[in-house]
Amino acid sequence: MKVRLRTVNVFLVITALVAAVLFTVAPVEAQCAMCRASVQNNAAFVRGLNLGVLILLTPPVAIFCSIFIVAYRYRKGGKDDVIDE
Repeated sequence: MKVRLRTVNVFLVITALVAAVLFTVAPVEAQCAMCRASVQNNAAFVRGLNLGVLILLTPPVAIFCSIFIVAYRYRKGGKDDVIDE
């Protein structure tokens, strides 16, 4: 029970931090300066380029988060550390 409560508290803290970051950041565009200069006059293409950059960013972030979660979950070495209730 104590482990579950700690997990819920950690989850709530992480959720609050993510929400705080998302609500306090300034709007940004997912473009380098050179890409922005070359497509500056075409608003529809700029939106498509921003979406493409964000879509291409998703797999590396997902892979990194997955590795981090697996490393955190098994940081002590195996199945013997899992607590059954």
